[in-house]
Amino acid sequence: MADSLTTGRDAIQRHDWDAALDALLESDEKGGLSPADLTMLGDAYWWSGEPDSATAAYERAFAGFDLAGQAAEAASTAALLAYFAIRRQNTAVAGGWMSRASSLLEDQPRGPGHAWLSLLGVAFALYVEIDMEKVVVQADETIALATELKLPGVQSLAMSFKATALIQQGEWREGVSLIDQATVVAVSQDADLRTASDVYCNTIAACAGLGDFRRASEWTEEAERWMHSNSVGGYTGICQVHRAELKRVRGSWSEAEEAARKACVELEKFRLLDGIGFARYEIGEVRRRMGDLEAAEEAFQQAYEYGHNAQPGYALLLLDRGDVGAAAKSIASALGRADGDWDSRARLGRARLLPAQIEIAVAAGDLGTARSALQELEQIAEDYDSQLWRGYALACAGAVALNEGKPDVALDTINRSWLIWRDSDMPYESAKARVLLGLARRAVGDETGASLEFGAARSTFEKLGAARDLKHIAELTGESEASESQSERVTKAFMFTDIVTSTDLIGLIGDSAWEDLLRWHDRALRHAFSSHGGEEVRHTGDGFFVAFGSARSAIECAVDIQRSLEKHRRDHGFSPWVRIGIHWAEANREQRDYSGGGVHVAARVGSEAGKEEILVSSELLEASGRIPYKVSNPREVQLKGVSEPVEVSFIDWSQD
Repeated sequence: MADSLTTGRDAIQRHDWDAALDALLESDEKGGLSPADLTMLGDAYWWSGEPDSATAAYERAFAGFDLAGQAAEAASTAALLAYFAIRRQNTAVAGGWMSRASSLLEDQPRGPGHAWLSLLGVAFALYVEIDMEKVVVQADETIALATELKLPGVQSLAMSFKATALIQQGEWREGVSLIDQATVVAVSQDADLRTASDVYCNTIAACAGLGDFRRASEWTEEAERWMHSNSVGGYTGICQVHRAELKRVRGSWSEAEEAARKACVELEKFRLLDGIGFARYEIGEVRRRMGDLEAAEEAFQQAYEYGHNAQPGYALLLLDRGDVGAAAKSIASALGRADGDWDSRARLGRARLLPAQIEIAVAAGDLGTARSALQELEQIAEDYDSQLWRGYALACAGAVALNEGKPDVALDTINRSWLIWRDSDMPYESAKARVLLGLARRAVGDETGASLEFGAARSTFEKLGAARDLKHIAELTGESEASESQSERVTKAFMFTDIVTSTDLIGLIGDSAWEDLLRWHDRALRHAFSSHGGEEVRHTGDGFFVAFGSARSAIECAVDIQRSLEKHRRDHGFSPWVRIGIHWAEANREQRDYSGGGVHVAARVGSEAGKEEILVSSELLEASGRIPYKVSNPREVQLKGVSEPVEVSFIDWSQD
C-alpha cells in the first residue's frame, strides 16, 4: 500500500491526475486512505473531469476528519462541499454544509476554516441571495481576514466576488481594476488550483459581460497558458461559454460552435446548469449567422428551456424569416418597459438587446422606436466608456439616418462604426457596416464606391460562411447567385454514424423512451466529436455527418464513441448499437456543408459497417499514419453508386 500511496501523492504534486487517480484508488482498495489522502483523491477525480466521484471522496474525507476529532480540517472540507453546492444552486445542501462547518469552528482558534466560511457567506450573497451590497461588505471582511492569515486563495476569490458585485452596481471602473488585481493575486501567490481557476473564470465572465472582449481575450490567453502549465484540463464554469462567444465575435464560427457544444457537456457534468442555456444560445447565434435558421431555432428553444431568454437572437431570427411584426413584439417583450431606474446589471443586459430593437424597428419603418432605443444605447456607451456599445450605437445611428433620407450623416457615423469593428477584430459586424456604407454611398450617387463596399463585405461573408448575408449582397448587386468563390476544395476525414436497427428499437421501447435514448445518444456522440476536433456538418435523426481535419483524430473519436457506448452498456445494461464509417477524401466545401464523390463514398462506407463496427477506407488508414489499434486485413467492397471497388478495413476498438 505504501508504494501506491507514495506514487499517488507524488503524482498529485506534479499534477499528473490520471496517474494519481490510479495509484490512490489502488491504495484505497488495499487498505483505505486517510482523510487527508481522500482529499487528494477528490482533487484527482475533479481534475480528471469526474465531479460526482470527487464529491463522494470529499464527503468521505469529511467523515474521516470528523470521526478523528480534527474539527478544523472537517470544517474546511465542509466549506468546500458547501461551495460546490452554492455553484450548483443547491441552496438547501449548501446551507447544511455551512451550518456544519460553523458548528465545528465554534471552539476553534481563528484559522483557514473561518476564512473559508466567511468566503462562503460572500458566495451565498452573490449567487443565491443576489444582494450586491451585502457581497461588498462581507467581501471586505473576508479579504481582511484572508490577508491576515496569508490565504491568497480566499483573498483572491473574495476580491473577485467583490469586483463582480461592484460591476453590477455600476462601479465598473473600480470593479475591473479589482478583478485584475484578484487574478494577479491568485496566480502569483500560489493559490490552490481550483480557486485560481474560478478567479480566472470570474474575470473572463466579468470582462465579457461588460462587452470588453479585448480584455476578455487577453485574460483568456493568459488563463490557457496558466492552465496548460499546471496540467489543468479546462474551465468548469460559465467562462467556457464566454470562450465560445469570443470565438464567434472573432469570426471563428466553427470553433465557436464546437466550444459551445463542449461547454454544454462540461457544464452538465459539473451541474452548472444555468450556463447551459447560455451555451445553447451561442450555438443558435452561430447557426443564425450561417443562415441555418432551423438549427438556430432549435438551439434557441433549448436555451429557453434552460432559463436563457434566447434574445436578441430569437427576435432577429424572426426578422430573418421576414416576420417583422413578430420580431418587434419579441424584442419589445424581452426589453420590458422602456423607462425605469435600471441598475447596472439590467442596463448591460439591455445594451445587448437595443441594437436588435433598432434594426427591427428600422425594418418595420418605426423610426420613433428606433430613435428612442438609440438614445438609450448611446447613453449606455457613454456611461460605460465602451467601444462595443459605441460601435453598435454608431452603426444604428447610421441606419436610422439612412432611413431618414440623410445619407451624408449616415456615411460619417457608419464609417466610424466600421473603424471600431475593424480595430476590435469583429469581422461580421465590420462586414455588416460595409453593407450599410454601400447603401449610403449608393444613396449619394457614388455607385462605384457602393460596389467596392459590397465587394469587401462579400469577401468577409464568404470567409465566415454567412449564407443569408451573401444572398443579400447578391440581391443588392443584381447578381443571380453568390460568387463561385464561396466553394473551396478541401481534404478531410468524413465520418458517418447511425444507430443500427433504430426502427426495431422504437417498436421495442416506445416513442417516449426512444426520444430520451436519442437525446442521450446525441449528447454522448457530440461530446466525442468536440473532444477530438470534429465539425458536425449534419444531424441525420439517429446519426451524424462529421468532418475532421486529421485522419487520426477521426479514428480516435470513433474508438472513443464505441468504447463509451460499450461502457454504458456494461454499467447500465443498455445503450444503442452504432456503426461508424470513415473515409479520407477531397470535397467541395460551401459554408458549413461538404459535397462531392468523397462524401458519397464516406456515406456508403458507413452503411457497409455493422453494429459496433468502425469501418475505414485504405485512404484514411494511409493518411492516419501509425495508429495504436489493431486493423483487419483489407478487403474490397462494391459500394452502391460507386463505380470502382473500395478497399476497407475494420478497426478493432476493443483493445489498443
